[in-house]
Amino acid sequence: MVAGLTALVLATALTLLGLDARYIDAGKLGFEAVLGVAIVLYAGTGHLIMVRRPGNAIGLLLALVGLVLALEMLTEQYPLYGLVTAPGSLPAARLVGWFSVLVAVLAVFLLLFLVLLFPDGRLPSRRWRPVRTGFLVVMAASVLTQMQAGQYISGGLTDILDDSHASYPNPLGIFPHHGWFAGFVAAVVVATFAAALCAVASVFARRRGASPDRRKQLAWLGYVGIVTVFWILLLAPGAAIDPGGGGALGTVLWTVMVLTPVVGIPVACVVAVLKYRLYDIDRLISRTVSYAVVTGLLVGLYAGLVLLAGHVLPVHGSITVAGATLVVAALFSPVRRRVQHVVDHRFNRTRYDAELMTAAFATRLQDATDLDAAQADLAATVDRALQPAHLSLWLMS
Repeated sequence: MVAGLTALVLATALTLLGLDARYIDAGKLGFEAVLGVAIVLYAGTGHLIMVRRPGNAIGLLLALVGLVLALEMLTEQYPLYGLVTAPGSLPAARLVGWFSVLVAVLAVFLLLFLVLLFPDGRLPSRRWRPVRTGFLVVMAASVLTQMQAGQYISGGLTDILDDSHASYPNPLGIFPHHGWFAGFVAAVVVATFAAALCAVASVFARRRGASPDRRKQLAWLGYVGIVTVFWILLLAPGAAIDPGGGGALGTVLWTVMVLTPVVGIPVACVVAVLKYRLYDIDRLISRTVSYAVVTGLLVGLYAGLVLLAGHVLPVHGSITVAGATLVVAALFSPVRRRVQHVVDHRFNRTRYDAELMTAAFATRLQDATDLDAAQADLAATVDRALQPAHLSLWLMS
């Protein structure tokens, strides 16, 4: 039912988006495309988990995030069409526009609830019940902050009404802009950050004393969070130096940063809840870390070679760049193998230990003369390295 409603809302929003497209710049149209992908992913993965694991609240939360994001897109496009594209053609356009920020706030709290209940749809323990109640209180308070007088409705996440000079005062601004309510709004912002920290803390609380399967489930969501933070850290210096710039590289990094949680959270939830290829997280982490280290080393080496050649050698320009490129290309494979070995030793112990066990068995097998002892050694090695549920040996006579 939720998936069907989401599809209906999304179809309506996309129809209005097509009609409003001439009033939206290319960058914000790209954001709307990313938002559309997010809606489909959250709704689809939520429906899949609800079908496969009916008692798990994670599926419902994912589906609700998809529905709320679809409503956010609709409440962005509806007032733009009713106030700019075809003025006066839609009823209550200003009121609908007010909901655009509200549903975005609801999406944030649904994601916080998702983290709090991940991966089994239950709280870490009974002691976390006050935290859940606090989440609900802060969410209700956040709704009240959207009723502050003096606010301007600018068009949801993308501020598309501002671009068309069609923003308007809050039609539900019943609380004062200054005074006690301004303090209330500040307190709600602080409480929202505290709620986010509690959601993250719940992951660590679950991890303490958890089974290997549960640790791998949590690792999938943690991986998405770490990669997202990594992109934010890359973007932060440029944003601080030149808030309005960034160029093409900044645009690419921003897009990747947004796509990481958009794609990563639903995928991580499906893998963790349904336990499909759950233990591949070790391989994913080790590959990510190794390629990040290799890229950093080779980029630094490349920059160093170009600068050194420019100051020491008489040749400059394209010859220096070509030489540095050849050196980096030649070093890529050996550096990658060495770094991968070191990273696997730290982050992918399953593969590393299995390789050591296999190598040790091959060494012992060279001097083995007793067939029965060799069979027992092989079975023991396979059991330690792979931990299969069942093991059988067939010997050809």
